[in-house]
Amino acid sequence: MDSLIDDYIAAHISEEPALLNETYRFTNNHHLYPRMCSGHVQGRILKMLTAMIAPRRIIELGCYTGYSSLCLAEGMPADCQLHTVEIDDELEDELLERFSRSPQSDRIHLHIGDALGLLPGMKDLGPWDMALIDANKRNYVDYLELLLPQMRPGGFILADNTLWSGKVVDPTAHDPQTLAIRRFNDYVARHPRLDTAILPLRDGLTLLRVKPL
Repeated sequence: MDSLIDDYIAAHISEEPALLNETYRFTNNHHLYPRMCSGHVQGRILKMLTAMIAPRRIIELGCYTGYSSLCLAEGMPADCQLHTVEIDDELEDELLERFSRSPQSDRIHLHIGDALGLLPGMKDLGPWDMALIDANKRNYVDYLELLLPQMRPGGFILADNTLWSGKVVDPTAHDPQTLAIRRFNDYVARHPRLDTAILPLRDGLTLLRVKPL
């Protein structure tokens, strides 16, 4: 039933643009762990959320092969800039070539390196109106703590993979990634500066709104 519903949803949402379809196919054919690629359904939601938030500055932590970056860029208003961080330097040339074919190419800025090391030096590029966390799961709380002081009050943070294939509710799951995601989910649920919601989409997408001070 779930696969039938997934297929039904995909058939009744906005069409996947050609560059995104190409990116998804290339990722599945040429990269390990293609499941890390957002895909059509989540991609349309990322675009929609970006258009609704209407940010001027977006930061993305972990872009992999760039599918989610292109979706965020699609939804950006004309005066918005997207800064995306990817730790794997072997992806740099592929990402730059792919981003160059986006209609928003001049407003997508790629940063290669570890987000934990890069974020403190990126504060002058903000404040951020919107952020997407989709990098090393073990560091989600650390990313959030670095991001919060750089976020505009009323801004939005999205965090991907927060249901972790259902392992967050599996009492036998004790691997470091699962433990880190549980810690993040507990942390944001109780954080006094955050309004929190979770969409049961694919692997779980958490929506966080930064409360005004």
